[in-house]
Amino acid sequence: MKKPKTAKRPVFTFKHFARKGYSVFCSLKREIRIGCLSVATLAAIHNDALASRNDSLEIIQQIMSDNELSEIVVNGRIPVSLEQSATKTEIISREEIEKAKVQSVNDLLKLCASVDVRQRGAMGVQTDIGIGGGTNEQVCILINGISVNNPQTGHLTADFPVAIHDIERIEVYDGASARCFGSQALNGAINIITNCGNKTNAGAYMDAGSYGTLGIGSFGVLSLPKCNQRISAGYMRSDGATHNNDFQRIKSFYQGNCTMSNLNLDWQVGYNYQRYGANSFYSADYPDQWERNNRVLSSLKGHTRWGRVFVEPLVSIIRSYDHFQLIRGTHFAENFHRNNVYTAALNTYVNWLLGRTAIGGELRYEDILSTNLGKPLSENRYVPVEGHSDIYYTRNDNRMNSSFFLEHLFFIKKVTLSTGMMVNKNTSVNNGSSLYPGIDISWRCFKGIKLYASWNKSLRLPSFTDLYYKSPTQQGNMGLKPEQTSTLKIGADYKCKGYNASLQAIYRHGKNMIDWVMFHPDDIYHSTQYELDNYEFLAQFCADFPQLFNGDTFFHSFRASYMCNYQKRSDDVDIFKSNYALEYLKYKLSVNLSHKLCGPVNASWFWLLQDRMGGYFVKNTNTGSVVLRPYSPYSLVNVKINYRKPNHIVYISFENITNHTYYDYGNIPQPGFSVMAGIEYHMK
Repeated sequence: MKKPKTAKRPVFTFKHFARKGYSVFCSLKREIRIGCLSVATLAAIHNDALASRNDSLEIIQQIMSDNELSEIVVNGRIPVSLEQSATKTEIISREEIEKAKVQSVNDLLKLCASVDVRQRGAMGVQTDIGIGGGTNEQVCILINGISVNNPQTGHLTADFPVAIHDIERIEVYDGASARCFGSQALNGAINIITNCGNKTNAGAYMDAGSYGTLGIGSFGVLSLPKCNQRISAGYMRSDGATHNNDFQRIKSFYQGNCTMSNLNLDWQVGYNYQRYGANSFYSADYPDQWERNNRVLSSLKGHTRWGRVFVEPLVSIIRSYDHFQLIRGTHFAENFHRNNVYTAALNTYVNWLLGRTAIGGELRYEDILSTNLGKPLSENRYVPVEGHSDIYYTRNDNRMNSSFFLEHLFFIKKVTLSTGMMVNKNTSVNNGSSLYPGIDISWRCFKGIKLYASWNKSLRLPSFTDLYYKSPTQQGNMGLKPEQTSTLKIGADYKCKGYNASLQAIYRHGKNMIDWVMFHPDDIYHSTQYELDNYEFLAQFCADFPQLFNGDTFFHSFRASYMCNYQKRSDDVDIFKSNYALEYLKYKLSVNLSHKLCGPVNASWFWLLQDRMGGYFVKNTNTGSVVLRPYSPYSLVNVKINYRKPNHIVYISFENITNHTYYDYGNIPQPGFSVMAGIEYHMK
């Protein structure tokens, strides 16, 4: 007897989207497969992460109408697929973040090949972050597309209100990027992307370890049909690994998004507070320095669409406080500072026959009240310092930065061409408006191989500290001009199933580069400028073993990167010691290996080898004289062991297991061997 056979309906595979509604899928009443769709690594610059938006799929349909779907990245002001991007983006994924199990964003950035992380205090207490041989002032740092650069000083920019558990991924852009990120992206940009999530859940975590370190925190996500919200808070304290390096830190962060018809809103509010012993942070002559910082960040961003035109307005407000004592517990050389940053911007882009065009502008107002920085106030205009009725802000300054940008993307078969410019004007600069053009091009020449090249100009305004700061050991310079750089970048990427490799070379020519220098051994630090050429080479290799061998393997992943820099100063003025620009990272070798141990237990190994130009002062115990000692290369080995279950994670971390003594900045020793252990619990 013959058995009846049921004919299986054909499967329709969509590899390209036309501008049609998704309701057509329902009318087919058949199984539908959408090819090449990946939203795992959605990224954004000057926009929220698409991955955190309820309308992600609709946005992908709209902006990728005639292109095969793949990973999405926003290249400058215009959304484009990662494959078709005209420049290179380095991404630290959520998976890598979980493997690292570090205690701060700053420690996490050490994993990135092109990033130079100079720590004064451990666990993210006042860390300077640079890119490609540049200083901490020359990088634009963003949280969900909102610049958090501190106009007082770059030393305080990396005090992030977000915790490690909030971060979806981190995107790093190496190279001048003024037309994409604005007036502070001299050497590149770092965008920290958080995610509300789309499932209601909650969790808590606790860390404890060496030097009396203790950290606790929690988070909660509320997901409604058209609104997602996430809130988190954390506290950490430590006695410090050395004298006068104790700290206390509080972070809290709230993020939400809402969909209303043709309008999407995204908002965030963050607060961070820390107080810490600052042993020799700014001068080796004063080991008992102390500092307290706190900052409030808020922003609101909209997304709407009129036909082919996409409109994205945003506003943000950031207020920061800084209290510094040169000798802890005294009023000697004590400083109080308060600064505000107000930003309003509008970004619009349109899809049309010749590609995609973006146009828009930004207004950024910065001001400062201080006991040390700025121009003197008349006595009747003194402002009381918050919490100190007998102390007054006696100085102030402000400036308005206005910028206008125009950018266009061309898609010509396997070639992507991005070109544009930014026109910038600042009220503190007397030379009128300045033009900063740029061009990026990439060619997907063979399967898996992508070649790219770019040329861009950028600028950076002096901080208020660069201009005005005065202390027994430092003297600012009110005559400083904006830093300017012209950057040429070439590179190649090769991607195949399970592994990828890349090579990149960058040449930067810098004018009016700002540095704090001593001209002779008995001098104090002066804020000065000079021309500087920088040559950077970068090589990376990554392997994903389960993908490579089509199944579960003992080894999970391997990642290695190497960066080297060479700098040349154009003038012949003798400089005894540089504090920043000439103390660049000569080379950095980073290796990471992740593998199984047994069952749900996994291990990740990290090895870092690096060497820095410059040196630091040490006192000769026999003669009492002070000598300049060059930085020595150092090597660090860390291992993280994780035990993972669906609703909880237990980990133990061994840092600097060789107990190596090393220095990132000045004569401030970094922690030796240390142990941290923690647990995370997730409740759905």
